[in-house]
Amino acid sequence: MSADRASRQAWLIWAVAVVVYLAAVLHRGSLGVAGPMASERFAISSSALATFTVLHLIVYAIMQIPAGLLVDRFGPKRVLVASVLLMGVGQVLFALGTSYPLALFSRVTVGVGDSLTWVALLRTIAVHFTARNYALVVAMSNALGALGGVIATVPLALALGYAGWTTTFLLLGLGTLGYSVVVGLVMRPGRLDEDSTEPQGERVDATSVFRQFPQVWRIPGTRLAFWVHFSTGMLPGMLGLLWGYSYLVESLGLSPATASMVIGLFVFTGVVGGPIIGASMRLRPESGMWWVLAYLALSITGMLLLTLWPDGTPPAMLACVAFLVFASGGPITAVAFALIRDYNPMRQMGTAIGLANVGGHLATASSTLLIGVLLDLSRSMSVQHAYQVGLAGAFAMLLLGSVRTVVWWRRARAVHFEAQERGEAVPMRLRPRRWDVRGDRRRALVPVRLEGDPDHWSMILVGPGVPGDEEWDSPNRVRERTPR
Repeated sequence: MSADRASRQAWLIWAVAVVVYLAAVLHRGSLGVAGPMASERFAISSSALATFTVLHLIVYAIMQIPAGLLVDRFGPKRVLVASVLLMGVGQVLFALGTSYPLALFSRVTVGVGDSLTWVALLRTIAVHFTARNYALVVAMSNALGALGGVIATVPLALALGYAGWTTTFLLLGLGTLGYSVVVGLVMRPGRLDEDSTEPQGERVDATSVFRQFPQVWRIPGTRLAFWVHFSTGMLPGMLGLLWGYSYLVESLGLSPATASMVIGLFVFTGVVGGPIIGASMRLRPESGMWWVLAYLALSITGMLLLTLWPDGTPPAMLACVAFLVFASGGPITAVAFALIRDYNPMRQMGTAIGLANVGGHLATASSTLLIGVLLDLSRSMSVQHAYQVGLAGAFAMLLLGSVRTVVWWRRARAVHFEAQERGEAVPMRLRPRRWDVRGDRRRALVPVRLEGDPDHWSMILVGPGVPGDEEWDSPNRVRERTPR
């Protein structure tokens, strides 16, 4: 157990990085309660308003793989400093701008800065904390970052009402810019490499990107992580960033104050749920996917109730309970990054994290835009039925993500069982079920713990057409062979 304890220096660096992530979540969710005010300020429609959030998320999704490569190449410290500067500049522009094009440009700038944060934070955690504690620290980070979403609800709504648009967003931008000094002073160059609990491997250069990306994508655990993040991150993102507040006010008829409190509770669920999920996975690593499957089953049920309620206006209490279920997807996304940590060597960790992180934000952006378009197309209907049509689009995407999650879960388990049957060490021992796929012959990488070192792994490439045994003597050695 003593080997699991991180140094005070590691916790300090982690705390500085977590504050950057908190600021990123705050900036990302700042339109959640400012949507109606933004519509008036820029004189825009529902779909144009949705474009703010969608553009932010599309930029975020597109930047995830480049962000991972940047972290692998330059280290978390430089990437986090760049992130803070970009978010601060973008928010200052958003505060001062009065035209829609300038506002869109400012959200793109904030989105680029936001996109760099989470990958750098997870890489920081990976090099400072052991595999046993990784899921717990990621869940804690997710929970603390969710405080930024809490600040973006009732406190931000009160600030906008008291100080106005320009002053509120200007202070957010300037405060973020000032924090770049703290990041630059605390996260010194080389500190992570010296304290790393795991070998760093070679830095990724520009010429290796086309080789590394396909290698990461071929790993079944990475594919599973992508779809887990896609299906668990969509509803919390879409409702928390834009449409949750509008749905509660315009469709259910709740007062703005009550709706703000519900969204605040929605976001706070992520704060409470993160440590619970992380502690569960620390004690029982195999419990992660069962959390995912339970969430998907409950979320599908909740979405069915909201979209099929006869008069389009379900009871407010039912909607609030459904929102809390949806909100639990935020902390459950930590399962995706635990899968990445288990099934990828450190040298490609940033790229793999970025690839998995694309899933949830791509789903959030698509569902957010889809709801805005469907609302505009349903203007002839009542507000209640228009929102039902919009939620039906999000429900379809949830079904897609759920199906693909189950498919890749079974495939990843099949590869895992092959490794167990060969007597190889694996991240956790799984018990075969009757519905498991056995004898999967897909080419895949399976992690194997290095002998005598519980925190280091070798990678076995299995599949048809793989050459005979060949082994390299390196911290992340690779052994290739054809499965029996």
